[in-house]
Amino acid sequence: MSRYEIAFSGELAPGATLEQVEANLARLFQADAQRIAALFSGRRVVIKQDLDHASVEKYRQAMARAGAVAEVRPMPVEVEEIELAPPPSEPAPPGPSAASSQTRPGPLNVTPRDEYMAAFADVEAPDFGIAPVGADLQDARPAAQPPKVDISQFSLAPVGSDMSERRRATDAPVPDTSHLKLVD
Repeated sequence: MSRYEIAFSGELAPGATLEQVEANLARLFQADAQRIAALFSGRRVVIKQDLDHASVEKYRQAMARAGAVAEVRPMPVEVEEIELAPPPSEPAPPGPSAASSQTRPGPLNVTPRDEYMAAFADVEAPDFGIAPVGADLQDARPAAQPPKVDISQFSLAPVGSDMSERRRATDAPVPDTSHLKLVD
């Protein structure tokens, strides 16, 4: 999908006056006179960038109604160029040396693409290969053993029994206060 930018260089629509366009743009962009004066400095000023076609067209039409001629340009697409490594030379014949090299990968030699990546050029990291599709990447773990819990000291209460706390012998019955009265 193409992205666009809209810019203004101070060009007026035919029949529009500078004062009228400045006032219209100030109202359109809700900007003060200093910012509007910067638009008419003679330089190309980008109003908005990274817009889709419909949005940039709305901006262009709004500026045209204000009396300004806007310039719409497609934004350049940044493509990062990468340098592919040369294909490997002939594969090593299968044998004991090939099997040992697969189990212990050697260090990976990387050519830095810029000065930031050059800081990582001397890092020694193993060259991990890519597992085939569907391979299990997690190490096998033994099945977990259930904990050995001794529950021999517990017993079951008979059906229908009260499961609340037992009354202690020190618990005294609640005294009867029905015979007491409050008098004003």
